[in-house]
Amino acid sequence: MFFPKTLYAVAIFLSSCLLFLAEPMAGKRLLPLLGGSAAVWTTCLVFFQTALLLGYFCAHALATRTRAVAQGIVYTALLALSLVQVWRSVNPDLRATPAHPIVSVLWLLTTLVGLPFLALSATSPLLQAWYARELAASSNKSGQPYRLFALSNFGSMLALIIYPWLVEPNFSLRTQALAWGAGFLLLLLVSALIALRLRNFNISTSSASAAAVLEQEPRPAVGDRTLWLLLAACGSLMLSAMTNHLSQNVAAIPLLWIIPLIAYLLSFIVAFSGDRFRPRWLMSLLLAIALGGIGFILYRAESRLSFKLSILVFCVALFIICLYCHAELHRLRPSPRYATSFYLMIAAGGAIGATFVGVLAPLIFSGNYELYYGLPFAAVLAFVVSWRQHILWRIFWVPGTAAVVWLAVHQIRTDRLDSIAQMRSFYGTLSITQTVREGGYMQRTLYHGTIEHGLQIYSKDLRMWPTSYYAHNSGVGLAMDLCCDKHPRRVGMIGLGTGTLAAYGRKGDVFRFYEINPQVEPIARNVFTYLKESQAHIDIVQGDARLSLADEPPQGYDVLVVDAFSGDAIPVHLLTTQAIELYQRHLQPDGILAIHVSNQFLELAPEVQKQAEHAGLSAVLVISPEDLEKGEYSSDWVLVTKNLRFLAEANVIEAQEPIKMPQEVPLWTDDYNSLLPLLKKEPWIKKEDKDEDQSDEKKDNK
Repeated sequence: MFFPKTLYAVAIFLSSCLLFLAEPMAGKRLLPLLGGSAAVWTTCLVFFQTALLLGYFCAHALATRTRAVAQGIVYTALLALSLVQVWRSVNPDLRATPAHPIVSVLWLLTTLVGLPFLALSATSPLLQAWYARELAASSNKSGQPYRLFALSNFGSMLALIIYPWLVEPNFSLRTQALAWGAGFLLLLLVSALIALRLRNFNISTSSASAAAVLEQEPRPAVGDRTLWLLLAACGSLMLSAMTNHLSQNVAAIPLLWIIPLIAYLLSFIVAFSGDRFRPRWLMSLLLAIALGGIGFILYRAESRLSFKLSILVFCVALFIICLYCHAELHRLRPSPRYATSFYLMIAAGGAIGATFVGVLAPLIFSGNYELYYGLPFAAVLAFVVSWRQHILWRIFWVPGTAAVVWLAVHQIRTDRLDSIAQMRSFYGTLSITQTVREGGYMQRTLYHGTIEHGLQIYSKDLRMWPTSYYAHNSGVGLAMDLCCDKHPRRVGMIGLGTGTLAAYGRKGDVFRFYEINPQVEPIARNVFTYLKESQAHIDIVQGDARLSLADEPPQGYDVLVVDAFSGDAIPVHLLTTQAIELYQRHLQPDGILAIHVSNQFLELAPEVQKQAEHAGLSAVLVISPEDLEKGEYSSDWVLVTKNLRFLAEANVIEAQEPIKMPQEVPLWTDDYNSLLPLLKKEPWIKKEDKDEDQSDEKKDNK
């Protein structure tokens, strides 16, 4: 059995690797089409979980309703057909609809990787069913395929780790697609070899002893099947909810979503590797500690853990919660005869959890509340599971569950009190705070998650003063003040926010904003007054800025402002060679491209410098100091232009700083880009970052 077992292990491991390599590759294809929104990844997760469910359903139907030879033929044909879609996806022509982003993401993923993902999803449960029955027929005892499930999750985790660190930084998307296709072809060959064995070893009918062994295995109870679904849903929901919470409320770090997903997969690996060193009482105790610890951190926000420690605590807690759920799944696992139905219920639970966070939550919640619902769900589930344990555990989980439910209700109410307005959509959570400054003046601030997107001070002198990152001594301020003398200006701005830049508007100017989030414009027009009181003519274009610019005739901008790189979802498609060429088409010959590169975690200035050199332009970095009395924050801007008169201005020469170029700065293109080489390596341990302080101030002022 060594050789056949090795074949099964290779096929399952390879399919899992390909599955989790396909996810980030497909996500990178879609991100530029929808503004780089972090919600693209969440919606992708919904698609992947749903496709996984369909794949598991196909595997279950094949394994239980068809003969062995037919199973092999159908599965091999499915892999072969998938190769056609793989080949067509090497150079895809994709178009999204920003007005319906969720539907758009799901449809595009279906056309891009739908059939290959379905085939890969079916591989692990189907081959495990073949292996279990072959083992039963050859040894007259029931085979246990569940360690192969742990192996499949190990392959998924390995692919997840190597993609951002090895694959993405070194290979273009086209090269990745070709290499992935070669791996898929290898899987087809290995799977065909296994299917050929079925011709000589008919798993369905060849051995009466195998059939007898399998028929003796007990049928799972309805209660157990229900727990399969709920336990899997809890793990999936907590993964998505914790990822959203970390990226939007703790630290806006690119690639942060990888860490929770690794914790989730690792819990499957540990749980399905055996019961050794994992007694139920210990798992229940660890779950209680994890829920209590997370609840304490959420309730006592003033404890102010450093964000690195917060990430560690939340991810360890996620691992424990998922390990508890998946360990219970392993304990409740059925005999191999019902393995495919077991995996089908796990996939269904995973799809339910991901759909709740990725699709329902943005529609029914005004804030990021799914974590507050996930914690009580885990506690209630633990109470239900503990019903079969000692009575002390039942007594323990009654007040424990009540405490977690109270915490969730309290935190949701408190969060709503913190803002004068809060709303949520596919593109994230927007909240507006209102505070009183020294002197009795009101200040309103707009936040996207924890990232500030503008403020306004309602005093006579500062009402129309450009605040936050857009002060007169900032890079964009210098560009606006010095570009055109007193002549009317035509200015394009990618990113609306509060509309602060409209404060620069003079009579005869035309300011044209590009904004992908439809909820931002009503806020800028009705809550803040920059747009309303500006002397310039204001246009607002809804949709992704790059797609909008591509569809427009040359606009002849004197200044084009790109302000979209402050959060965790970096829209790299706005900073590629093709994007710079597009900007040049819309700029006057001596126009100025002002790119906002303030970011706690990324060194974006070197990339802008690289792009400027490639385009034959000059680039200067302007770092402006803060002046909190005027509401001005320190900001980093890179000004790209061939306007020598502007570059020779005394104020520009005095304000500019040298751009420190690392040894290797990749030139981003639509086909190749990677954030990893640009990650900052030092300041992550500093809690007193400006954006984080502003987030804390937002909480304190309530």
